Amino acid sequence: MSDIRRTDAVLLLVAVVWGSSYLSAQTATSALPVLVVLFARYALSALACLGLVAAGPGPRRWTRDELRLGLPLGLTQAAVLVVETYGVAHTSAANAGLIISLTIVLTPLLDRRRGGPPPVFFAAAGMCVVAVGLLMSGHGFHAPRLGDVLMLGAAVIRAGHVALVGRLTVGRAVRPLHLTTVQMIVGTALSLPVAVHDMPDLARAGTAIWLQLVYLALFCSVFAFLAQTWAVQRTSASRASLLLGTEPVWAFAVGIALGGERLTALTALGAALMVFGTYWGQAIERAHRTAATPPETGLPAPDKDIRCRTTTPTSV
Repeated sequence: MSDIRRTDAVLLLVAVVWGSSYLSAQTATSALPVLVVLFARYALSALACLGLVAAGPGPRRWTRDELRLGLPLGLTQAAVLVVETYGVAHTSAANAGLIISLTIVLTPLLDRRRGGPPPVFFAAAGMCVVAVGLLMSGHGFHAPRLGDVLMLGAAVIRAGHVALVGRLTVGRAVRPLHLTTVQMIVGTALSLPVAVHDMPDLARAGTAIWLQLVYLALFCSVFAFLAQTWAVQRTSASRASLLLGTEPVWAFAVGIALGGERLTALTALGAALMVFGTYWGQAIERAHRTAATPPETGLPAPDKDIRCRTTTPTSV
């Protein structure tokens, strides 16, 4: 498998995991307060990351860049997760996955280090927006609910976060695991004071809820964050967002298989358009990025770019 395909496959796997996260988060927030769910997710993730750092090869000390960048990126990451988790608690898991996919339109507008993508890129992104509309229409249109508005806000914050990560970490000696660990610790520290009042609810949670929390922490956070970090080091924020834009398709697949969602002709068409638009946009962005790399800079070939860039989740 080529480096390009391997990178794309990892990003697609992250999209699958995050697509399943909406149903897990909705299940957890139906039994526990949102901030308690966030604290448990962050704390379990931080413990897992610290264990990986301790057991891994190489120096265990954090560099100045990892600590200095981990704080602001931990704050923006926490903002994404707070708004997303409140959003999914007040709307359907399917709508949450659909609305957050609008990040694919917003991210290229903010990730303009090479002047932004060409106009045809937005045709592909527009196809994804049409796909979102078809997916939503398959279950009937309705006035925006609080959860829908929150998910739209989360899409805006997520796009800003992805662009900020790319800007701050480019060219820096940042190890993905160490940076992710700092962000998990920041999230734990932020959520603990506001969640401590409801901690008895967490202690009384049943096995099924704890399994959802562990899945959100270990798979949807630690694994997905590290896998996405590794992949985005080898691509761009815009291209990563397009691949991660297949997330709502996987959210629907999980909803149909486990959550009782109903597949209609319009939702099937929307899913197909989402996948096509994602790969079309990916090809446009890759060609643009290749052409935009100045030959005199000595930068490596675009798809083998190993400058330290990372991004963090997107999904709950």
